[in-house]
Amino acid sequence: MKIFSRLLLRAFLGPFALTFLIVLFVLVMQFLWVYIDDLVGKGLEWYIIAEVLFYASASFVPLALPLAILLASIMTFGNLGEFYELTAIKSAGISLWRFTLPLTLFIALVSVGAFYFSNTLLPVSRLKFGSLLYDIQQKKPALSIKEGLFYTDIENYAIRIANKSDDNQQLEDVLIYDHTAGRGNTMVIVAKTGQMKQSADERYLTLKLFDGYSYEEMPAKDGNYYRRPHMRTSFQEQEIHFDLSAFTLKRSDEELFKDYYSMLNVQQLGTAIDSLETDFTKRNAELVDIVRNFYQFKNDSAFVSMEASALSSFASKPLLEQVPDNDRQEVLRDAINNVQGIKGYTSMRARELEGRRTMLNRHYLEVHRKFALAFACFVLFLIGAPLGAIIRRGGLGLPMLFCIVLFLIYHVISMTSEKLARDSLVNVHIAMWISSLVLLPIGLFLTVKANNDSRLFDAGSYLRWFKRLLPGTKVKTN
Repeated sequence: MKIFSRLLLRAFLGPFALTFLIVLFVLVMQFLWVYIDDLVGKGLEWYIIAEVLFYASASFVPLALPLAILLASIMTFGNLGEFYELTAIKSAGISLWRFTLPLTLFIALVSVGAFYFSNTLLPVSRLKFGSLLYDIQQKKPALSIKEGLFYTDIENYAIRIANKSDDNQQLEDVLIYDHTAGRGNTMVIVAKTGQMKQSADERYLTLKLFDGYSYEEMPAKDGNYYRRPHMRTSFQEQEIHFDLSAFTLKRSDEELFKDYYSMLNVQQLGTAIDSLETDFTKRNAELVDIVRNFYQFKNDSAFVSMEASALSSFASKPLLEQVPDNDRQEVLRDAINNVQGIKGYTSMRARELEGRRTMLNRHYLEVHRKFALAFACFVLFLIGAPLGAIIRRGGLGLPMLFCIVLFLIYHVISMTSEKLARDSLVNVHIAMWISSLVLLPIGLFLTVKANNDSRLFDAGSYLRWFKRLLPGTKVKTN
């Protein structure tokens, strides 16, 4: 039996590692497709891009791991069934359950590792990935001054160059608008030629201009807007230094992002949930106390009837008609203003409480997500192993088809239930488990059928069964 266990683990580990890497690669490529505009054209070093991809890959592990387990289990047992190895094992008196037990224990260890990863390593990788991606998005594109176009990415300057050499250093017909004074286009520099050179650390740009003029419109004197002095200065050589610190990648403090719910472990999420629950209860109680100052709520029917009889004896006609005609319009206006004011206030506070409840639901969902991932790995293996034994097809053809269908069902149910839970339409404590609980009976059913050698996907067996229902139909038997 130890030989069978080693062979089974060896047959599973190869497809598992291969499918996991393939799925992870596809997800990373999808990430690049979405964020390609934020990464290209900013002069990032190769190790910065490698760091982004590494942290992005770690963030995609919870999505790639269940899919890899499902596909690898279908492929492994499909290959064993296709070459009648499962038939030989069963003929030796070994049941499918007993044969699968070592691999089941291995998947249980993978599930425990998945929980450890999602609770310990995943929050750290998300924190570093989120902060690094934010810094990249805030970084300006690399310095690239094109011919004939105004370049405005350098703060307080607009530069236009008619022509430049192939080495981007020799310039012709340079026009610069200097906005450092904060008074608009009051300073203009024109030069026939120039030289452009960056410092070794790329923090500064030095621009040497030759044979040119500078035009400056001076501030108005005596407050007369229409009378402004104008100064023109010619030069043979002028040197301008530009600060390029905005073009370098500035790393933000990760402490600014650490309180986000997806970057917390279970213990930290529990602390955050306690704080959010206390704050939500306090805000809700404040709203109730304020509303009670404007409305009276009577729940005792006996008290209401007594109060109504007292009022009827006190007033024989409506209360508004008892107000003098001169004051009636003012009373109505004040009443309408009060009602509109309390309505606007309660609507605003209701939206605030709804936002706080949504954030609280996100924290609850993140806690359950860490446990649901481990359970989903086991459930998908419980489906994939017997399904591969039943279809008896290896490779990436038919197993891939079944895998895509099952994973789409799992993913759609998971995303839908999560969205409903965020909006408080589904209990947050069961939302992350719904997809696994829906697929669990299917896995148990397939396990029983595979252990009994059921021809669940044999079209011929269904056809023979259908012919038996028709009178006068002969069924050919082998």
